[in-house]
Amino acid sequence: MAFEKMLITIAMIAIAAPSALAKEFVVGDEKGWTVNFDYQTWAAGKDFRVGDKLIFKYAEGAHNVFRVDGNGFEQCVAPAETEALATGNDVITLTTPGRKWYICGVGQHCDAGKQRLAITVLPQSDPPASSPLPSSDGGDGGSSGAFPPSGATRAVAPKYYGWMATALGLVMMTII
Repeated sequence: MAFEKMLITIAMIAIAAPSALAKEFVVGDEKGWTVNFDYQTWAAGKDFRVGDKLIFKYAEGAHNVFRVDGNGFEQCVAPAETEALATGNDVITLTTPGRKWYICGVGQHCDAGKQRLAITVLPQSDPPASSPLPSSDGGDGGSSGAFPPSGATRAVAPKYYGWMATALGLVMMTII
C-alpha cells in the first residue's frame, strides 16, 4: 500500500511540474482589454512562455478577441472563418512558442483604438537548477561528481513529464 501511495505521489509531481511554472497575465493589467491602451508597451519586458495564460478582461459585448496572423494584425482583419472570443473573461493558454497576435474585432477598435496585442512566446521555463552534489572524491562536484544539468538537458526534460506520468500510470494499473 505504501508503494502505491509513493507511485501516486510521483505521478502527481510529474504531471503538475510543467504547470507549476505557468504564469497568468491579465492583458492590460487593471485597464483590461480596451481601446486607446498601448499593449506593446504593456507586453515589453514580460516573458511569455508555453503554458502561460493570457486573460482578456472586458465588459461582455463591448469588445471581443480574435487570434490572427501577422497580416491580420497589421491590417486589423479577423479571418472570416474564425469565431471571436467574447465572454469578457477570455483565457488563452499559450501552447506553442513563436509570435502570436490578437485583435479586437468590434468596429474600429483595432485600427483607430489600437486594441491589438503582439507577443513572442518562448519555450517553457527551465526548472531551477539544483546545486552541485559533492563528488565521491571529496571535491566540489565539478568534474567527477554530479552537476546541474546543462541548458540543453533542461530544455529536453519537460518533454518527458508526460511520458513519465504515462509509465507510472501503467505500473500502477499493473499493481492494482
